[in-house]
Amino acid sequence: MKHLLGAASAAALSLALAVPTSAQEDGLKIGMTFQEMNNPYFVSMQEALMAAAEDLGAEVVVTDAGHDVAKQISDVEDMLTQGIDILLLNPTDSAGIESAVHMAKAQDVIVVAVDANANGPVDTFVGSKNRDAGYQSCKYLAEAIGGEGEVAILDGIPVVPILERVEGCKAALDEFDGVTLVDTQNGRQDRSVALGVVENMIQSHQDLKGIFSVNDGGAMGALAAIQGSGRDIKLTSVDGAPEAVAAIAQGGPFIETTAQFPRDQVRVGLAMALAQKWGARVVPSEVPIDVSVIDAENAADFSW
Repeated sequence: MKHLLGAASAAALSLALAVPTSAQEDGLKIGMTFQEMNNPYFVSMQEALMAAAEDLGAEVVVTDAGHDVAKQISDVEDMLTQGIDILLLNPTDSAGIESAVHMAKAQDVIVVAVDANANGPVDTFVGSKNRDAGYQSCKYLAEAIGGEGEVAILDGIPVVPILERVEGCKAALDEFDGVTLVDTQNGRQDRSVALGVVENMIQSHQDLKGIFSVNDGGAMGALAAIQGSGRDIKLTSVDGAPEAVAAIAQGGPFIETTAQFPRDQVRVGLAMALAQKWGARVVPSEVPIDVSVIDAENAADFSW
């Protein structure tokens, strides 16, 4: 099955790269709605989309939901009035956005969910292996503290990718009999919120040895809290953001992030949509994108 999926993905990518003039002739219009743009992860995704659209000669409409599902639905409605052919959807609420997916499909628009899936008749979902990311980061953390000690999870907004990271993290920690999960608190994937949350964690748990953050934004707040405490607490995370990678390269409490590849996600997502628009009958319903451990050994050479 994996080989079939790979072959289908490769075929779709080849088609997307080989037929750029069709987009120019058809006046292709692509809409992409992001859950937020106050995040370098999504900024890099947008940059890759704009570069691909330029190669295709396609028009792009981009919106920022600001984590407001009502606004995101309204943004999609506006895109549909503008006559988009493809909707790339990065949902701020997987269930809440379902009505917008139905609206798009009612107008024969191809819908591809990117990074986080959406309820409803989505044609393809392209996203990171988030459970693997959480698993790898927490296995790294447990090994870094010698397989013994108290650890905590800095959680985030309850969307599927974050839930999967936490699930993977807990699965990894369960493999170490000497490691105890003593606290899980929500930092809302925000540096300033996470700073206060982790300060409280550290004060409440005098034997805390490690923290896993569900994303690098929260991890940077956690890093500041750890540094301010003066305690030896290891930190791991998920994303691969430039600031986090730089902090890991410098050494210190932040020892690992499991990197995702936002540029590749949107490129593959667009390729899946183009394949379907150009008549492909075998397009995968889901394309998982691998993740990669980034630590002091390879941080200097990594970028999105």
